[in-house]
Amino acid sequence: MKRIYSVLVENRAGVLCKVAGLFWRRCFNIESLAVGETDDPQVSNMVIVSSGDRRTLEQIEKQLNKKLDVIKVKTFDERESINRELMLMKVRFNKSNRKDIMEICEIMGASIVDMSRNVLMIQMCDTPERVRLFLDVMKGQSIVEISRTGTLALTKCAEAKA
Repeated sequence: MKRIYSVLVENRAGVLCKVAGLFWRRCFNIESLAVGETDDPQVSNMVIVSSGDRRTLEQIEKQLNKKLDVIKVKTFDERESINRELMLMKVRFNKSNRKDIMEICEIMGASIVDMSRNVLMIQMCDTPERVRLFLDVMKGQSIVEISRTGTLALTKCAEAKA
């Protein structure tokens, strides 16, 4: 079972270390972690994706809520949220595979953001599943380097009540 935790924390040095330490001490797994400032520079949002049985996931939420630097913890699953991941990839190309790479990018919704004589930099922003699919499709190419953000997520917008 997988769960997404959106954790609002005080934007201070050492907070990330404390939260990561909580996971380390209790042997909880972090599948993905993304941290950034919110509209308030005093507050950051940590989006943590973790998995485990129901009891483990409940423990994670309880332990996060006990941290002094934690302002608020929201939990949700992938069906209740919009999830995105950003990936940058450098791929070596030549005359024979350039067209194939460009077609794969077009089909998958990725874009070429930089280019040299024999290397393309590709950007993709999509669901984590689509990013993994794109990586699987690109395995046949000469991948030079990859950088990924991890999952970012917000709960879906609720319809306004009349």
